[in-house]
Amino acid sequence: MPHLTSTKPGSTGTGLCTGLGVPGFAHPLVAPAEWAELTRPGTPVHWAALNVSDGPGSRPDPHCLQAAARLRTAGVRVLGRLDTTYGASPFGEVISEAHRYLDWYQVDGFLLDRCPTERTALPEIRRTVTTLRALRDDAHIVLGHGTHPYPGYAEHADQLVTFSGPWSDYRWSQVAEWTADYPPDRFCHFVHGVPLGHLEEALRVARWQGAATIWFTDRTDGCGRTDPWETMPGYWDEIVSRIGTGVSE
Repeated sequence: MPHLTSTKPGSTGTGLCTGLGVPGFAHPLVAPAEWAELTRPGTPVHWAALNVSDGPGSRPDPHCLQAAARLRTAGVRVLGRLDTTYGASPFGEVISEAHRYLDWYQVDGFLLDRCPTERTALPEIRRTVTTLRALRDDAHIVLGHGTHPYPGYAEHADQLVTFSGPWSDYRWSQVAEWTADYPPDRFCHFVHGVPLGHLEEALRVARWQGAATIWFTDRTDGCGRTDPWETMPGYWDEIVSRIGTGVSE
């Protein structure tokens, strides 16, 4: 069964091959083919984030219930997306949404999107993560910073998203020195606007910078007008074949 080897805060893991972390497709009713592809045998998916309606929504969604159930059956870890709004979201609101994700969709953990990066915001994020782990002690926690945060965040999550942005920035990006203290299975990179001709180069950058969970797509954000993660990359079969069955068993 494909899964990430769970690592508790402050621990290290080794041997994880490159795989996919899905930041969030469009609603399953709008993008049924995308969600179905994630359950295809041999597809190297580490986890997929579920975002029903800017969170879990106000009531269980039958299409999302089906999508989450199929992913779990295929051995894919399902994460509920929680928007921290760079630390501005009220603690109670975030935890309430987490409860709904757990109660309705039986998620395996959470992606804390738009996570702050500053040292001053760390205590509140630590409080949030501690509470989420109390709700589900084996919860897989991904902090979606999108850039390198203050190093202390790494002690309180299973994974950090240390890059999220366009290929034009990623190809010249530099990795923070402190990340060398952790194995690649602790870091995720999400890159949009990657041309097919540069896919191998992008994979090399991820390996050089030590990120084992990736999402590369040729879709773009339309200068901030569209969500590049909502649909499948145009070279989906190509990226799956290049990564292979790089998953833990």
